[in-house]
Amino acid sequence: MKILEIENLSKSFGDLNVLADISLEVEEGEVLAIIGPSGSGKSTLLRCATLLETADCGSIRYLDSTAVTNGADGKAMYSAPNVLKQIRGYFGLVFQNFNLFPHFSVMKNITDAPLNVQKRDKSEVMAQAEQLLEKMGLTDKRDAYPYQLSGGQQQRVSIVRALAMNPKILFFDEPTSALDPELTGEVLKVIKSLAEEKMTMVIVTHEMQFARDVADRVIFMDGGVVIEQGVPDLVLGNPREERTKQFLERYSQS
Repeated sequence: MKILEIENLSKSFGDLNVLADISLEVEEGEVLAIIGPSGSGKSTLLRCATLLETADCGSIRYLDSTAVTNGADGKAMYSAPNVLKQIRGYFGLVFQNFNLFPHFSVMKNITDAPLNVQKRDKSEVMAQAEQLLEKMGLTDKRDAYPYQLSGGQQQRVSIVRALAMNPKILFFDEPTSALDPELTGEVLKVIKSLAEEKMTMVIVTHEMQFARDVADRVIFMDGGVVIEQGVPDLVLGNPREERTKQFLERYSQS
């Protein structure tokens, strides 16, 4: 079953073409890694997919719901607010800088949206939050505030917060770029465990070995276009395109 379908997506900021005719799809249970140099459009693609950024043209579908399609003038036409609200419930997003509410405790950060946005039963939400905190090794941090946590702990809390919304698909925008190497391993281990549980995920990452180990498919982007895509062993181990080879060679030297 397809969770996400993006077709012919384009986005410009003024004269700068950031995304040009991007198409991709993500199947249920699949892990898709998106790699590429800085400025290649990876984060903008994620922001368009999660409706944080407005596309210029193209279409975005989640399951049986259309978020964006092309109007008669060839420009992106967004669905009605009630449809978009429903679609926002299908996905979770984990940012590189955690984006936790500093004045909320860990528990309140996790339970606020399920209680106030999804209007779910309080006892069910609290029980799920406790279970997720235990799974992430954070039970003793339930009453702590973000400033009292390490970067790795904050990122694990932000993953718990996303999971507490029961998303169909999770997006990660360079989830370890703000962390030092030791904490990076801690967060990647959590994401790997989610992959083993067949959580559908799209991960923008600069961790090549992690992409190779965890992803079912890798997309290499540069200059706002998809240069190459396929299974990790081919894209990362034996790329066809010269641009992919150059990127991976430079990456292994840095």
